[in-house]
Parts: sequence; structure tokens; C-alpha cells
Amino acid sequence: MVWGLIFVFGLIIGSFLNVVICRLKTNEDVTRTRSHCPHCGQILSWWELVPIVSFLFLRRRCWHCRKLLSWQYPLVELGTGILFIIFFWWLGGSLINWWLAGPKIFIWSIFELAYWFFMVSVLLVIFVYDLKHYLIPDSLIGLGSAAALFFSLANVFYFGNNSLALGFIPTGLNAWQPFLGALLAALGAGGFFGLIVLITRGRGMGRGDIKLAFLMGLILGWPKILVALFLAFLGGATLGLILVALGRKNLKSALPFGPFLVSGTMVAVWLGSFISAWYQALLGF
Repeated sequence: MVWGLIFVFGLIIGSFLNVVICRLKTNEDVTRTRSHCPHCGQILSWWELVPIVSFLFLRRRCWHCRKLLSWQYPLVELGTGILFIIFFWWLGGSLINWWLAGPKIFIWSIFELAYWFFMVSVLLVIFVYDLKHYLIPDSLIGLGSAAALFFSLANVFYFGNNSLALGFIPTGLNAWQPFLGALLAALGAGGFFGLIVLITRGRGMGRGDIKLAFLMGLILGWPKILVALFLAFLGGATLGLILVALGRKNLKSALPFGPFLVSGTMVAVWLGSFISAWYQALLGF
């Protein structure tokens, strides 16, 4: 039942993310303005807003003007629901086990789950928006960075060694390692992309990618950020070569890199430690 509720919750959040994606371009208010058809502007009824179901029932057409609706709507909703389930499973997938582990673990597990749900939402919007408009909004980078920094600091203060006279400031390098590791990874990744932009004069990479790389570092820390960047460059190069071979692109064509960075981040969150350990063992480190 819990897994089903989380999936439905993901569908609902995905529906809201579609609103955010569409209104970031038009600067419409995402909370006060009611949902409307992107073609005719007609205000939508509740039965036209049921995630996935309404899209299928209406056969991909607006009920009022009959124009085709984008596949973005059900795909974002379904993707959000699936990712919410994956992250819930990745974090343990059991409220009962969290509860039995004690109140401190239970509170942190709920907080961590909420954090990853929020971060998934931010990254999904970045993925789709950059894919559509070749642009990464600064507002999303700011929200994501603030959340990642807060999460790292919360981890330090919640599990740190509170031995100072003040009683609430963690001491020792080990206590601050998660926060410092995330900050150094962010500065390193952002600096690396900034160097690429400087060398290529903006032709090889956009400024939005610099900011997204910084956010990735805050989310992943070290060494997961290396895994994410490697996967992003590998995925981008592979798809680019395939599109060139098919005649869909040429070597000078622009290709949004944000979706590859987001995909690399997702994989690195789940498998970054495993891939990093495997690679180090392969090299004999």
C-alpha cells in the first residue's frame, strides 16, 4: 500500500512539474493561475487533470479545441512516479523498519526521503526544460543548491559529535566530511566546466552547465561526481555520434548537455560508490 501511495504521489507531483516546465518559459505564476490548455487557454476541469488517465481518456487532445497535447505530460508524470518508487526502495523501502530502528533514524529517514523527492523534482524539470529550450533556469539551480547545502549541513549536525561547550556545533573533521566533500566536489566540477567554457569560448559548453555541474557536486560529493561526469560525457558523445551517423545532426550542431548531466547524476546516486570501487580495483588502487 505504501509503495502504491508513493507512486500516486509521484504522479501528482509530476503533474505539477509539468506546470512548472510550461510556465517557466512564460513567467506565469505556478500556484495562483489555474491549469489551462496550452493552445486555446481554456481553464481545465478536475477530470481533465488526472495524471495519465486524463491524457489517455482524451486521446491526447484538448477537450475544447481538439488540438494534440504533448507526450511530455504523461511521460513526466510516469517518470516522477517511477523515480519516487526507486528512491524509496533505494533508501530501504520500509517505514516499519525505519520505525523499529528508533525515533532518530525514523525522523532522519523521512527527512532524507523528502529531500530526494524534492531533488528528483528539480532535476526532472531541468532535464525536460533543457531538452526543450536548450536552457537551464538559474532559479532551479538556486533551489537545488540551497536544498543540497541544507541537507549536508543537517547531516553534520544531526549525526555529528556534539562535544563543544556550545553543545550544538559538531567537532572533528569526520563530522564535517560530508559537507566539505560536497562543497569541494561542487567547486571542482563547476571549475572544470568553467575551464571548458573559457577554452572553447562558450562553443563547447554553456554557462548553465557550469551551474548544473556545481549542483551535481553538492548532491553527489566525492568521488560520485566523477562517475556522474564520466557517464554524462560518455552518453552525450555516444548519442551525438549516433545522430551524426543518421544524418540528424552534424559535428557543429548544438546538443543540450543538461539531460546527460541529470541522467549521470541519477545513476551515480544509486551506483556511484559501486562503480567507483570497481574502477579503483580495476586500476589496482
